[in-house]
Amino acid sequence: MASKFLQLYGYDLLLGSIAAFYVFMVPYTKVEESFNIQAMHDILYHRHHLDNYDHLEFPGVVPRTFIGAFLASIFSSPIVLAVQLLHLPKIYSLIIVRLALGCIILSTLSFLRIQVRNKFGHQVEAFFVIFTAIQFHLLFYCSRALPNILAMGVVNLAYGHWLKGNFYTALNYLVFATTIFRCDIVLLLCPLGLEFLLLGVLLDRRLLPLVLPALSFVVLYSKLPHKELRFIISSVPIFNLSAAVAASRIYNNRKKSFWKFLNLIMLGLLLISLGCTIITFMASYENYPSGHALKELHQIGHLANKSNELWVHIDPFSAMNGISRFCENEWPWRYSKEEEIALEEFGQRNFTYLINEHRTIDGYKCLFYVNGFSRLRRQSGFPPIILDKEPKVYIHGNIKNEELMLKPWPGCS
Repeated sequence: MASKFLQLYGYDLLLGSIAAFYVFMVPYTKVEESFNIQAMHDILYHRHHLDNYDHLEFPGVVPRTFIGAFLASIFSSPIVLAVQLLHLPKIYSLIIVRLALGCIILSTLSFLRIQVRNKFGHQVEAFFVIFTAIQFHLLFYCSRALPNILAMGVVNLAYGHWLKGNFYTALNYLVFATTIFRCDIVLLLCPLGLEFLLLGVLLDRRLLPLVLPALSFVVLYSKLPHKELRFIISSVPIFNLSAAVAASRIYNNRKKSFWKFLNLIMLGLLLISLGCTIITFMASYENYPSGHALKELHQIGHLANKSNELWVHIDPFSAMNGISRFCENEWPWRYSKEEEIALEEFGQRNFTYLINEHRTIDGYKCLFYVNGFSRLRRQSGFPPIILDKEPKVYIHGNIKNEELMLKPWPGCS
């Protein structure tokens, strides 16, 4: 029974476990995720009270869809309801919704994996899973509420139907992803549609037709001045498939002299990829300083007089680097993200704490700071690459609050 279960779901458990590890270790979010994350929070906590929704106060520059956020919220709502009834911190709900989103995306990747097995065999499927597991970005991002990730789930379904030979179904999925989640999927849709016209005339029926549209997608995107990996992450599964086919062939011929050399190179590249994943994870862990700062403030910032509200002002930098509404606690904590407050004006405001990127602010004392990722640096010893960190976020206390000033704080020296 256990053997049959592992045979059916072992690969899914492996990829899901790695993705869950990333969620638990790095639960906080960045500004790119803010719309969908805040939408999930409001759907789960405010429900039909639309006046309280965050996007009404901070609508963003372009209209966006609630479909992805709503779907993840529906899947996670029973467990989040239990969190609310138990009065647990909302950070648990953030982990839950991210796990739910990760399950949705990985289920579409599982559908694609099964089609890979049906078309290319079990060995290619195994290498496809190995390459996906040792790469950092796909499993790290699959639980993040980015429009690109929501679109990637639909694109994975399109890839799967494409491999099954259901070309028009694949096109329908891509049209849906383009229309609802990311208009830039049209850059994948156009070369894919062109390839369908040429299929069987110019291109190989097994691999080249799969790689060329994804490669065209990347080439077209490279023309944009602003580039991030998340923009092209929808093409990663197909590149992994291409690599898996090549790796399978190398492995099958590993006893021959030339192929044995290629096999050693492949193993070396796998180890290098694993090393890069570890380094990238360590950098990412340190890349959400504001979330860590607010967590620490919640732990040590309580005052004896619990009848007074503790007002925390979160500046734009902090809101973009780890803090969402899921990071907020209940009474007596209160939060403000009011923007365009000049530094000299804070002394006239009655905030208890400030989470700010500036080290000194008039009327407030710096209580402690949180380091964040700065850069990678090479060194002659071991390890050859280390992470440099520097202070990113400072937590300040109002000097008018006598009780706060009497508490021992780590300081900012």
